[in-house]
Amino acid sequence: MNPVYEKLQKCYKSVREKINFEPEVALILGSGLGDYADSINIHSILDYNDIEGFPVSTVKGHKGRFVFGYIGDVPVVIMQGRVHYYEGYPITDVVLPTRLMKMMGAKVLFLTNAAGGVNFNYKSGDFMMITDHISDFVPSPLIGENIEELGLRFPDMSHVYDLDLQAIIRNTAKESDIPLQEGVYIQFTGPNFETPHEVKMCRILGADAVGMSTACEAMAAKHMGMKVCGISCISNLCAGMTEQPLTHEEVQETADRVAPLFKKLITDSIKNIAKME
Repeated sequence: MNPVYEKLQKCYKSVREKINFEPEVALILGSGLGDYADSINIHSILDYNDIEGFPVSTVKGHKGRFVFGYIGDVPVVIMQGRVHYYEGYPITDVVLPTRLMKMMGAKVLFLTNAAGGVNFNYKSGDFMMITDHISDFVPSPLIGENIEELGLRFPDMSHVYDLDLQAIIRNTAKESDIPLQEGVYIQFTGPNFETPHEVKMCRILGADAVGMSTACEAMAAKHMGMKVCGISCISNLCAGMTEQPLTHEEVQETADRVAPLFKKLITDSIKNIAKME
């Protein structure tokens, strides 16, 4: 058996021995949203450490657990703390949680993150719905022998971010009078912030926001047939766009400041997505 698939199966078996819950939507929480899962109607919680072979997040502020429960009437599984490529894990481990949530039953993957603004029309605290991504700067999670049980060898990536889900998020934001940018997300490896010329390159390539996660997870989810959507919180403008040095503290402060509005947009969007399903 393919070792990547064998590890995934082992994790799935470990989860099922402890949790009997079938989610419809999988939600990955980015920086500043860590406590969102605490506010839902919780059914059960499972620490990553309690899943055999599961990669554990080492980022400060990431709790490192799955939360199962309900957003309104919608059964969800929430990742409180994601795994990043820059933590030293192979890319297949980075997307293992995404694949695992699909195996649990989730049909929709809702991605969130804190990202740097590359577009000069953006400002700190903006929300950007992801319409497409550029993932060429991190290894594809699909490299290696294809796992036929998960998806096709050469999956189509024309619309990674589902157009119907985009329409729902767009309408939800409008109904709640929440300003919403729309743009392209580019993933770098991190953990360093980008240089001014790297940021310039991002703009030339057509990106509007840059971060260190998300695109690889979206690709793995699309490969498995999930519907994918995503929202970035623009936590800062990137290097060369302002005189201010970049810090993780600034990212966290911005994410925390706009978190209440972000949570409302996520909650209402998920409720509306469930109506479509």
